[in-house]
Amino acid sequence: MEERGLEISPSTIYRWVQRYAPEIQKRVSYFLKSTNSSWHLDETYIKVKGKWLYLYRAIDKNKNTIDFYLSKTRNHKAAKLFLTKLINKKNAYEPKSITVDANPSYTLAFTQLQKEGKFSNTTIRKNKYLNNIIEQDHRRLKWKTKDAMGYHSYKTAY
Repeated sequence: MEERGLEISPSTIYRWVQRYAPEIQKRVSYFLKSTNSSWHLDETYIKVKGKWLYLYRAIDKNKNTIDFYLSKTRNHKAAKLFLTKLINKKNAYEPKSITVDANPSYTLAFTQLQKEGKFSNTTIRKNKYLNNIIEQDHRRLKWKTKDAMGYHSYKTAY
């Protein structure tokens, strides 16, 4: 904008991002790559504005992030909300398998959703060592946020 002779403050740019990001997300979601047949789910603990929250994440076997969810709790309700959010995405097709760690809340949420008719052709694999892909990805995420001194608000963490 300076090339055009306009001076715009960084806070104005930030307000534009906050205002137009949801609209851009709606328009871009049509062009997203579809997910593949194997998902990896896990949660990690991150600090947002001085408070610890659980970051639920899902990636496919190619390490592409499918979606994420911030929660104050680590229970089957949060896991169910996250799984529901995943299956309702436009580019997310029902996977053949979902790999999770030993957290029992995923299994409970998964069986509840199966009773509701979702994930009917999906199997859940519980193994601590099969989820190393997403654990490594968490490490990379935490390393990046450490340099930025964490997230300063719930909104910017999302």
